[in-house]
Amino acid sequence: MVGALVAGGWGLFAGAALLVGAAIGSFVVVPARWIALVMAFGSGVLIAAVSFELIAEAYERSGMTPVVAGAAGGAVVYSGANALLARRGARHRKRSGQEQPSETEEPGSGNAIALGALLDGVPESLVIGTSLLGGGHLGAATVGAVFVSNLPEGLASAAGMRRAGRGRGYVFALWGGIAVVSGLAALAGYALLGGAPASAMALITALAGGAILAMIADTMIPEAYSKVHVLTGLVTVVGFLAAFAMAHA
Repeated sequence: MVGALVAGGWGLFAGAALLVGAAIGSFVVVPARWIALVMAFGSGVLIAAVSFELIAEAYERSGMTPVVAGAAGGAVVYSGANALLARRGARHRKRSGQEQPSETEEPGSGNAIALGALLDGVPESLVIGTSLLGGGHLGAATVGAVFVSNLPEGLASAAGMRRAGRGRGYVFALWGGIAVVSGLAALAGYALLGGAPASAMALITALAGGAILAMIADTMIPEAYSKVHVLTGLVTVVGFLAAFAMAHA
């Protein structure tokens, strides 16, 4: 029970970065170029976490088959759900400019954005809970990577929501709710999967990794590239190396 609560606390902590980013994006005018640079850095951090903490861990647990099946399955599920939500107005939920539609322009887009944010956050939080089952360094590195990547996500999304005419109450309620759900997802990952066999753990870890990689490619990198173009790759690599160093410190 104590371990599950600790996992939930770390999930809440990582999810709270969304709320911190939303506060910055709501009250401070941050140039879109700086938001994009931070988004690129966060993309690199998450790519490193998926590569060295999730996929590598899944492979060590149970070999190649669960890794391929899980990662491909996670990418398919995420991409399919993301495509459905994009048709309902959530396509640009991480954009900091004026791409997000208002409720007047596209009724129901606010709900779609909320569901999209949930879709983005749950795999990361689930991974926090399952990684803490192993204890120690793996969990700390994963939590750090998710926190660092969540900060620019919250910042960019909140800035875009404000430009689309959504009030601060909506913005903070959305990200506060996602932070709470992140904590619950981490708690569930720890509590429900503690006794799972190695092959099942590998499959679930790879599934979350595939979903996160699809999320990076579909939502984070496009936002970064739209504003900083050729700098995107360089800053993404810097984020990747920073997370790699953190994981092996």
